[in-house]
Amino acid sequence: MKLLSDAELAQLLDKDIFRKISSTADALGLECYVVGGYVRDLFLERPSNDIDVVVVGSGIRMAEALKEQLGKRARLSVFRNFGTAQVKYGTLEIEFVGARKESYSHDSRKPIVEDGTLEDDQNRRDFTINALAVCLNGPRFGELVDPFDGLADLEDGIIRTPLDPDITFSDDPLRMLRCIRFATQLNFFIEDETFDALGRNAERIKIISGERIEEELNKIMMTPTPSKGFVDLHRCGLLMRILPELTNLDIVETRNGRAHKNNFYHTLEVLDNVSRKSDNLWLRWAALLHDIGKPKTKRWSNSAGWTFHNHNFVGAKMVADIFRRLKLPMDAKMKYVRKLVDLHMRPIAIADEIVTDSAVRRLLNDAGDDIDDLMTLCEADITSKNEVRKKQFLENFRIVRSKLHDLKEKDYKRLLQPCIDGTEIMQMFNLKPSREVGELKKYLKDAVLDNRVPNEREPLMALLVEKAKEMGLE
Repeated sequence: MKLLSDAELAQLLDKDIFRKISSTADALGLECYVVGGYVRDLFLERPSNDIDVVVVGSGIRMAEALKEQLGKRARLSVFRNFGTAQVKYGTLEIEFVGARKESYSHDSRKPIVEDGTLEDDQNRRDFTINALAVCLNGPRFGELVDPFDGLADLEDGIIRTPLDPDITFSDDPLRMLRCIRFATQLNFFIEDETFDALGRNAERIKIISGERIEEELNKIMMTPTPSKGFVDLHRCGLLMRILPELTNLDIVETRNGRAHKNNFYHTLEVLDNVSRKSDNLWLRWAALLHDIGKPKTKRWSNSAGWTFHNHNFVGAKMVADIFRRLKLPMDAKMKYVRKLVDLHMRPIAIADEIVTDSAVRRLLNDAGDDIDDLMTLCEADITSKNEVRKKQFLENFRIVRSKLHDLKEKDYKRLLQPCIDGTEIMQMFNLKPSREVGELKKYLKDAVLDNRVPNEREPLMALLVEKAKEMGLE
């Protein structure tokens, strides 16, 4: 973090847009401040094109006057119901709002709003690091207003509420998720009293819409180390109210001196491993949910110990319900996550034995264009502390990838799809769409995948005729 004097702040803000905001505010006789995330990010040296401006007076009037000064290059949007306005100017988005104070009813996060002072406006901010304000008026241009020592919290890496955290979180429970999201994004710690208040108010999250929860979860997922956010969500009791299927993984049972691993912390390790390799949000969701079926499939036997047979299949069936509840998209993205959860054990099963061409061909056939993401997930899933076994798995995965590469180089879609299709089968044997047609297609497909015959018309036709005779279709 960079410590900045008022003079240095003024220099950083000495840009065309801020000078125009300044001259507009002075001409209207309005106090005007840039606030919140833009100021925070100035100190953190993080670039931002989103600018929030608080006006002691009418934010809409200020935005309209600025639009006039900026001319045709600027676009103005006014939201009179909320008393706000937005000016888009090049790559910049500038939000204007009048300074206000808020009060809340217990069953809603929508506040009752009244005009207020800058102090009122800073009091309503969620965290001290977001309550920083810099004056844009000419005589005080660049002057920092920091009533809650937010600058010190920025320097110390602390997330803290300006006022009583119980009131802050009870008034607007979405702030609890934002608290954890900011701590995860910035790699900050949540101050003790603020964190304790998360637990005391966790039940209030029920009044927040699924869409807002989804937005915050996705932002946590896209951080460099998302496990930090999920550990905090779990510790304060929010996760059990949002994603109980994940908290159900946090258990270790021991019988006859044999224990299974903690699948909650294993899952977070896999998530972090994937996050180091990919920015694909939905691959990260697949990592988070890959073992979600384990609690339902856990069994004990004296011979095998703890087992989780078919947890991939059970977990895949759970994905749609989780996506629906969290208001995540119920489209190809959900199907992608469900597919990876279902298939995530396949490469491991291959890599645990001799890597056969047949197994790799079947894997590529089932995974299709998602094969590289599936391999990334499966490699991330190897979290064993047994370095010899881990090395063996990763070496076998290298062989699998090499074989996959060879297949893709040969145009696997053409290579793995039998050149005799269902339409031709129906014509040959005078069949309608039926179980028999499906059985014959599967027989040919298996022959190609197992490399028993080349994917060529003559050998496949011989197999087809032989199988049809066996089924009494000739």
